[in-house]
Amino acid sequence: MKFVKSLAVAGLVLAVSATAASAETRVTYKSAKSSSSYYQMGVQIAEAMKAGSDGAVIVTVEESQGSVQNVMEVMGRKGNYVFTTPPALVGLAQGGKAMFEGKGNPRFDEIRALFPIPSLTMHFVMRADAGVSSFADLEGKTILLGKGSFGAKEGEKYLDLFGLKDKVTLADVELSNAVPALKNGQIDGFVTAGSYPAPNVIEAAAGTGVTVLSLSDDQIAQTKRARLVIPAGTYAGQDSDIVTTSLPVVAYTTTDMDDDTAYQLTKTFWEQKAKMGKDAAWWNGVDEDLMANIAGKIHPGAVKFYKEKGFALTDAQM
Repeated sequence: MKFVKSLAVAGLVLAVSATAASAETRVTYKSAKSSSSYYQMGVQIAEAMKAGSDGAVIVTVEESQGSVQNVMEVMGRKGNYVFTTPPALVGLAQGGKAMFEGKGNPRFDEIRALFPIPSLTMHFVMRADAGVSSFADLEGKTILLGKGSFGAKEGEKYLDLFGLKDKVTLADVELSNAVPALKNGQIDGFVTAGSYPAPNVIEAAAGTGVTVLSLSDDQIAQTKRARLVIPAGTYAGQDSDIVTTSLPVVAYTTTDMDDDTAYQLTKTFWEQKAKMGKDAAWWNGVDEDLMANIAGKIHPGAVKFYKEKGFALTDAQM
């Protein structure tokens, strides 16, 4: 009898364990290189999802070589695959254009947005004593753009757009050495793109004193990028808002994800965002206004949450 009773108890434990396992939702989150701030964001989101769902949602963060890879993997990924990318790349993939030319796939049409994450924000950082308060003042200055990154390519584009391409000296220094080069007078300024507040800008502002340039409305229009305001006080010595540009970044999934899971992920993200912002200030730049940057459709489960909270959505997003 004791043996039979023991079997019954063991069976009950297994049944409870199986029920708990089946109730657990597992999600794969594809972000960026492990050394990047966006990978750190992925880790923070994973922790927030676990905490906010009382362990019901478990997110595994995977390293990625970049946004294009994240989109391309949609072709072979099934289930609860979440990835980050600028909305523009989703549009290119769905249209088979640029880096996706000849690589079109019906799966790209199944991509759906969940929520925005911190944008890649352009910073034109000048040493405070360089006498630069506008882009016109850059003439004759030595600027570090870096190599190969979004910020470097974007910075070069802006210099060309604003008639400064041949009027500044480009320093042959790695972006990782920007702050020391600024401090020792080797350069007058550097260009960087990342979620704000950017660590290298914080360091430069605290140690050297800097001016981060603002763009005019006309200049922003020329760049064809989204307008973004970095609030006064974000960096040491910053007494007024900085008006700059950004490349929006969004967390996406596909129609493989069921509505309940998409709803839970979206709801938990927004509920945990303030807590994440206390640990990492870049989350404080994410708000309802960034929803306007989402081009294309939002997952129906996420739409349900946004409607409940009164978020403004466009017809194209639904």
